[in-house]
Amino acid sequence: MLSKKKMHFEISERKILLLTFDAVFILFALYLLSAIFDYHYFTFDLSSSLSILLLISYLYAFGLIFEIYNLQVASNHLQILQNVVFTATATVLAYLFTPVLSPVLPKQRLVIVIFYFAILITLLLWRLFYCYFLASHRFSQNVVLICDQSEVEKLVLGLENVDPHYKIISFVNSDSIADEILDFHYVSEIKKEDLERFVFTHNVSEIVIASQKTDGITPDLYQQLLHLLESGISIREYTQVYESKTQRIPVHYIERDFYRFFPFSRSNSNKLYLFFVRFVELIFSIVGLLISLIFIPIIFVCNLFANKGSLFYTQERVGKNGIVFKIYKFRTMTEDSEANGAVFATHNDKRVTPFGKFMRKSRIDEFPQFINVLKGDMGVIGPRPERPFFVEEIAAVMPFYATRHVIKPGLTGWAQVNYSYGESIDESLIKLQYDLYYIKHRSIFLDLSITFKTITTVLFYRGQ
Repeated sequence: MLSKKKMHFEISERKILLLTFDAVFILFALYLLSAIFDYHYFTFDLSSSLSILLLISYLYAFGLIFEIYNLQVASNHLQILQNVVFTATATVLAYLFTPVLSPVLPKQRLVIVIFYFAILITLLLWRLFYCYFLASHRFSQNVVLICDQSEVEKLVLGLENVDPHYKIISFVNSDSIADEILDFHYVSEIKKEDLERFVFTHNVSEIVIASQKTDGITPDLYQQLLHLLESGISIREYTQVYESKTQRIPVHYIERDFYRFFPFSRSNSNKLYLFFVRFVELIFSIVGLLISLIFIPIIFVCNLFANKGSLFYTQERVGKNGIVFKIYKFRTMTEDSEANGAVFATHNDKRVTPFGKFMRKSRIDEFPQFINVLKGDMGVIGPRPERPFFVEEIAAVMPFYATRHVIKPGLTGWAQVNYSYGESIDESLIKLQYDLYYIKHRSIFLDLSITFKTITTVLFYRGQ
């Protein structure tokens, strides 16, 4: 028996859709402009292939910076309106003023205005179509969860909070073979023997197995799963789905089986990759320290009146292989801010001065850490280094916390660009999930993604 499948898009498919049609529609609009209205500034021939590639490269680069490829932003019509304007404006300005590769600036300003609005309006119309149609619930994915009854709410919310188009509509209780059906306000329970019929009648496209007790998968349920697999229904394990949706490692779920789910990225031992990363780090460090020299006189004066302490301060942090080193920063708090002992920094921390808050938001306070990068204590990208006191405290309740020390800590990282400042042990667990995801998937592409997200964080003033 075959079901009429409901069309849906995976997260990766939606991103590819956005990337592809941003370029297709813009180039098509410019082609029509050139063909119908005799518009010669942007032409389509062999000699203009480099200028076409340059335009699309700028579009993607600024699109990443202004987050138009963030699916949460792309599904919000107000945010996408603002960010598309930023992206189109930055793209056109960068393109117009790139020498040699882009066409010579036209003498008539109207030609530039037409070029700008052709890109802006085309991008806006396509993105609004995506927002109101392709990102609507008509393309959501219906899912059935097989798990222990006590885990339902946590597992459902863990996935749906990340992807609202991933709808878990029911679950099968794998905790026992009892026939008792209990109603939950979030999803309904179905009997094991009714699974196959339910899948076909409710356009279910995927089954997620989150049962840690194999005795709950009865022979009858196993046979149904085989039939569904043969019918084209996707069957995946919960940790696989969670990792792909959240881009985090679910250490809270896999517990002692952690290393079975956590193969380290080959990049962690790839000498060519590590050499390239170190080379880039040295360049970044030199440029960063030169820039900090420009700010030092201003920061020194402001620090005298606002922070009333030494310009720099050092603090012990835990680095690669658990080695403790001293980190350098510009002062953002008043002196003796931890007279009563070490505590987590919190949102709107009263110990941070108004000027210190500005420095943290703009990331200026981090510039002296380029000294640590030059020394080799830190990298540009990696898990943020934590203080020894907190490492011991967190490791006592998180057995896998020390795993983040297999690589050098960084100025910025996957956790920093995806999650707010960790103010407690529970929030440190979430940041740990992101850090472990980075260690597992470490690559040039992920490093570039973190770099663009860091630029976005600074531009939109989202620091802590």
